[in-house]
Amino acid sequence: MEGFDLISTGIWSIIPPILALGLALITKEVYSSLAIGVFVGMIIYQFTLNGAGFEQLISSFTMVPQMMAEQIAGNGALILFLALLGALVVVIAAAGGSRAYGEWVSTHIKNAKMAQILTAALGIIIFVDDYFNCLTVGAVMRPVTDRFNISREKLAWIIDSTAAPVCIIAPVSSWAVAVGGYLGEGGFSTFVASIPYNFYALLTIGFVFFMCITNLDFGPMKTAELEAHRSMADKQRIPGDKVLKSVATAGIPKGADPDNTPPYENDLPTVVAEESEVLDAAAQTIDDFKGIKVSDKGKVFDLIIPIVVLIIFSILGMLYVGGFFEGVEFAEAVGVDPVSGLCIGVCVSLVVAAAMFLPRGLTTLAGYMEGIAEGVRSMVGAIMILVLAWSLGGTCRYLLGTGEFVSGFLNSVGVDLAFLPAVIFLVAAFIGFSMGTSWGTIALILPIVIGVFPAETPLFLVAVGATLGGAVYGDHVSPISDTTILSSAGAQCNHLRHVATQLPYATLVMVVCFVCYIIAAFIGNPWIPLVIGAAAIVIAVIVLAKTGVKLPGGKKKAA
Repeated sequence: MEGFDLISTGIWSIIPPILALGLALITKEVYSSLAIGVFVGMIIYQFTLNGAGFEQLISSFTMVPQMMAEQIAGNGALILFLALLGALVVVIAAAGGSRAYGEWVSTHIKNAKMAQILTAALGIIIFVDDYFNCLTVGAVMRPVTDRFNISREKLAWIIDSTAAPVCIIAPVSSWAVAVGGYLGEGGFSTFVASIPYNFYALLTIGFVFFMCITNLDFGPMKTAELEAHRSMADKQRIPGDKVLKSVATAGIPKGADPDNTPPYENDLPTVVAEESEVLDAAAQTIDDFKGIKVSDKGKVFDLIIPIVVLIIFSILGMLYVGGFFEGVEFAEAVGVDPVSGLCIGVCVSLVVAAAMFLPRGLTTLAGYMEGIAEGVRSMVGAIMILVLAWSLGGTCRYLLGTGEFVSGFLNSVGVDLAFLPAVIFLVAAFIGFSMGTSWGTIALILPIVIGVFPAETPLFLVAVGATLGGAVYGDHVSPISDTTILSSAGAQCNHLRHVATQLPYATLVMVVCFVCYIIAAFIGNPWIPLVIGAAAIVIAVIVLAKTGVKLPGGKKKAA
């Protein structure tokens, strides 16, 4: 990097990332933790290069914004894509296409099994952003699942299990671009190559559809389904609102009487968490989505067409920027500058959305521009995490030589690197659970992974997949996670009951994934572990479901 020299700082090179991790776990606040990690890294760099002193301390402080500016300048297209994608998400939400989808499916769904499958399918379709996914799927499908006596806990689990897992493996999404940015030069291509190794995301999606198709349940979720069967007929129906409203952390709609919520004869276990943490996280997360006006004139194609246009023109944009139409091979053209191609795709999608929505009165020009501004604003937090994570990664990689030190240390003590991806998976899961953010976890772990594993080795992709999968699992089961809170809000489900019922399901997949990463590291192939993992999950579910509760009268719940 311009203005910076790589030096050897020995054991001091691991202090910045470890300090950032420690502070993040203690404070549950990723921004300041990353910033302090960058600053400490600059101090180590200056003191090692020029000796300790007040002048070096001042230089260290001034190098922090210099490093951030370098990262922003080198990743401008990525930041632009995130901002425009946020704008597209809000504009689509306001058009009312998702509301129309809900009306359409309500006339075509005939049973509970189909209701669950179409809920999961909608979660797959809305892959561009996890926040948009959680609120849209919940608002659209909640009246439908209520009609078929599907518990709110089950709905919240389906929403949560098709939000982040889908976004983290979809190349055209905010998550894909963010991870590609963390990975540095050629990062987007590396991300795409690592998708088969993201065992947790892939197996979770397969697990959701398997559970929906077979209608098997076990553990607290089975208890919740039994309770829903007994009490859902008396539960107050919540009408489809034209505004995405704030939902209390207990999962009770604002204005509703908590005493009128249905009784639970077999109360489910709760999870241990600081109530203040849950309240603060819920208030901050849900408040960002209050007051989004939703048109009542939208059609199903108002949801589908902008997303299809985004996909098609993103691919065409990659090919155009890469010179495909001038004779460059397809695979080579796609990898030349994929982020610029994505920017082209989202710009075209915004233009198409305007052409669809404005003439039909789904929104006004002022409302359209307000939606764009609100969408860009919603991405500021994510962009700040990216910039700080890039800065910490740049400090570790280009100044301090953190990766070389960690790799050399592990080799010197005889640790087989093949076991490291599985360990990274568990570490990422723990950090994600403690912090409640998968983005922050990925930002903290990937800089170390990049330094330890050379990009040309098979273990590199395994480790990247393990980092992403572990971060999503930790975020998945954390009671202070934004996506977990929004899934509860979208389903209007008691938040801690959602966490309690989801925990056994997510943990089953996590345990299987841990074994899969050990196998993948030794054979250097993702497909065999995936098949083994899928088979293990099917067997485990069948065994666990046999111990389940029966419905009144001795009959199992029908599909």
